[in-house]
Amino acid sequence: MRICVVALGKIGLPLAVQFAGGGHHVIGADISERTVQLVNDGTPPFPGEAGLEARLRAVVDACRLSATTHTTEAVANCDAVVIVVPLAVDGAGTPDFRAMDSATHAVARGLRRGTLVSYETTLPVGTTRGRLAPMLEQGSGLVAGRDFSLVFSPERVLTGRVFADLRRYPKLVGGINEESTGHGVRFYEAVLAFDERSDLPRPNGVWDLGSTEAAEFAKLAETTYRDVNIGLANQFARFAGRIGVDVMRVIEACNTQPFSHIHNPGIAVGGHCIPVYPQLYLWNDPAATVVRAARETNAGMPQYTVDLLAAEVGGLAGLDVLILGAAYRGGVKETAFSGVFPTVEALRRCGARPLVADPMFSAAELVELGLPPYNGEYVTAAVVQTDHPEYQSLTAGDLPGVQVLVDGRRVTDPAHWTGVRRIVLGG
Repeated sequence: MRICVVALGKIGLPLAVQFAGGGHHVIGADISERTVQLVNDGTPPFPGEAGLEARLRAVVDACRLSATTHTTEAVANCDAVVIVVPLAVDGAGTPDFRAMDSATHAVARGLRRGTLVSYETTLPVGTTRGRLAPMLEQGSGLVAGRDFSLVFSPERVLTGRVFADLRRYPKLVGGINEESTGHGVRFYEAVLAFDERSDLPRPNGVWDLGSTEAAEFAKLAETTYRDVNIGLANQFARFAGRIGVDVMRVIEACNTQPFSHIHNPGIAVGGHCIPVYPQLYLWNDPAATVVRAARETNAGMPQYTVDLLAAEVGGLAGLDVLILGAAYRGGVKETAFSGVFPTVEALRRCGARPLVADPMFSAAELVELGLPPYNGEYVTAAVVQTDHPEYQSLTAGDLPGVQVLVDGRRVTDPAHWTGVRRIVLGG
């Protein structure tokens, strides 16, 4: 097949490489000239994706993958179009559709009869049918479900392990009608391979969800569940701290029962997915009080952590405090919705001078992110914000002057902090 992947980001590019690696001819479309040039040179435009560099080089050298900034021309020469354009939300949780709409208009101008269009970007329920289908029809003069197929098939992978996750998790597909769904199922069966899994209710592979709405809902539901679960864990951690109980011992005990799956509490919930998708769900269902309460709880954890530190030292005014970790999770060079930003602001509101260190970011990169870099200064306290593996071996001697450590991820070894007051959430 000839396949166009629109947006060569941390999901789109591995997808394009996956398709090309199966022998299909793929053209990636992106608005960034730098990204297009790097891809055409066989060089990943971002670090940290396992297996991407070698796989990208192989398919580029085999002339099975190329990139362009001309989306409409690329679509006109393809049998299938997969769209992975980011969808952001503003501070009020309202989706910003500008990038998605722009990409959809560009796709529509090149759309041909018989083409499959699949949206993989997480969307509010009803967006594919109610917003994007009319745009595609108006721009192409074709009718969705009759002249071209339209499906929603959410990406369900984690950056850093995309290729493994594509094999591990069922591919969910739902179309605007039965014919579209069938086309989408056949497409993904042709471009993906799946691991055998005995734990699933039916064989791993491409699963027909029946409609775009069901597929949209499935992605929002699975991610919102995680946010709600973490919110509950954070509530448990706060209560455990008040009564002097170790919440992790409680959670470990609870999860020995097969119907309990409590997640771990922590200083922040970051990344492109978990902080964002519950807001997309709330946009559809504003009466979902459980979802809203969990999001508010998780968003408040950086301030709660700073308050713990302030109570321990008797106030933070004028103190230098080191935040360990800018990334939103360990081992990933990514700061999307990272807890580092609200933690910095919470420290400043308390009158402290925050400093930030991260083994994956240089001082210059931290400055570019608007974060004050740590250059070995004496600090009174430190807050672990990211669960980088490097912090497992961190010692008090590595941080001159430190008197208090608040480990927001429980990643440090207490044996390394003798003589320092070490505080954990829910401990």
